[in-house]
Amino acid sequence: MFLFKWFFKFLTFLIVLLLAIPTFALARTWYTANNETIRKADAIVVMGAAQLDGRPGRVLEARLKEVVRIYEKDFAAQVFTLGAGAPGDRFTEAGTSRAWLAQNGIPWRSMTAIKIGRDTYTSIEALASNVDKQRFNSIIIVTDPYHCFRSITMAKDFGFDASCSPVRTGIASLDKVGFRYLLRETGAYLAYITLGRRGIHISDHVAWKL
Repeated sequence: MFLFKWFFKFLTFLIVLLLAIPTFALARTWYTANNETIRKADAIVVMGAAQLDGRPGRVLEARLKEVVRIYEKDFAAQVFTLGAGAPGDRFTEAGTSRAWLAQNGIPWRSMTAIKIGRDTYTSIEALASNVDKQRFNSIIIVTDPYHCFRSITMAKDFGFDASCSPVRTGIASLDKVGFRYLLRETGAYLAYITLGRRGIHISDHVAWKL
């Protein structure tokens, strides 16, 4: 009887724990998307997204517009654009982003394109490997709202003091996406924190690809 009670209590605890962790992750993903807390930083970092032969796709263009908005408000004087190209591409996401931003008022000298990384983790890993983290420790990540929490988590794991400025317009803005995107990003975050680097491909597979 004693062993049965102990097992029942342990099983109950395990079930509660298994329910609590995803609920917490979903709540944090939602909260971060809906509560912008950016402050002045050393640099703005824009996550890559699809580019079409040197022209930003709709998701990437929305992110770049947000970069321009916060750059013009003097949140940071340096911009890092991230993202490699897909196999066979003539252009990279980072290079396309930098060119678009230059055409829209941000000086070339204020930007650096880091043309490495085809997912969130490897892009941030490339950022950490190619910048002086003492000089550029505090960063503002620009990405889709529900992508903010996972991006911030990864950036902090690489030693950055990160916040996020989510896009306000476009097909990935909060008024355009539904609960499905929130669930996918929650799943991607859980894959990352439970499996670590081994979960990177899983996490970006389950995340919404736009």
